[in-house]
Amino acid sequence: MIPVIALVGRPNVGKSTLFNRLTKSRDALVADLSGLTRDRKYGDGTLHGRKFVVIDTGGLTGIDEGIEAETEEQSLIALAEADLVLFLVDSKTGLLPPDLAIVESLRRKGSKFFVVANKVDGLDPEIAIADFYQVGTSEIFAISASHGRGIKSLMESALNLFPKDNDDESDASDRTKICFAGRPNVGK
Repeated sequence: MIPVIALVGRPNVGKSTLFNRLTKSRDALVADLSGLTRDRKYGDGTLHGRKFVVIDTGGLTGIDEGIEAETEEQSLIALAEADLVLFLVDSKTGLLPPDLAIVESLRRKGSKFFVVANKVDGLDPEIAIADFYQVGTSEIFAISASHGRGIKSLMESALNLFPKDNDDESDASDRTKICFAGRPNVGK
């Protein structure tokens, strides 16, 4: 089993930047514009030969109408699919009421999650994460998604929750097999 890791949080906390860093791609759009990501985006990542799937989501706002409601629905689908949630918060703004609402929702759903304090650039990491201990978890990671700081430690801890043989490609019995059959020249 390859672990599925969802990135959730308020708008503009760095979910898409972290997605791009983890997938070593530029597949997720990144800008200083709130609400840019609306749908789920899936990508593959590896660390020390261990594979994982990461899901980028739009920001959770608590607004239950219009495009924000549709974006939230996509995020809830990602939560249901995830084996682990990386709950991103902005270390520069500190813990905000919407963050507490998201934590409450994660707990109600029984989601396994880490708190990830992003944007620690130029800050003392211990001071940057202090505010987030209010959520009642000891799993808080200080990172800078844009500069790659702290991400290796975060992902090592995340992947250690799953069996090491989770992505053994030599065992083909777990793979889905697909066969395209038909007459010649029908577009198989």
